[in-house]
Amino acid sequence: MSDSSVPPPAVPPQNQQQRSGCLTALMAIAGIFMLLPGLCALLFGGMFALEGGKIASDIVPLIFLGLVVGIGGVALIWAAIKGRKAPDQPGTGP
Repeated sequence: MSDSSVPPPAVPPQNQQQRSGCLTALMAIAGIFMLLPGLCALLFGGMFALEGGKIASDIVPLIFLGLVVGIGGVALIWAAIKGRKAPDQPGTGP
């Protein structure tokens, strides 16, 4: 028979690989640099849209590429910030 008053054994927390602070900073800086092409794409795309609505077909792929690189920069900054978590303190978890 089992004794219901004895709590189950504690499960050890999973070891998560911690990134170094230097890698997090490099990711954030690279993300900021990647935002610049996205900003240029928004600027030039907006200029062409306001001037007459006609965008030369030669520049559309460059605007699209700049937007994709800018979105990648946002994702990289988000991963740098959200990926770095403080270690859990004993007794603070659920």
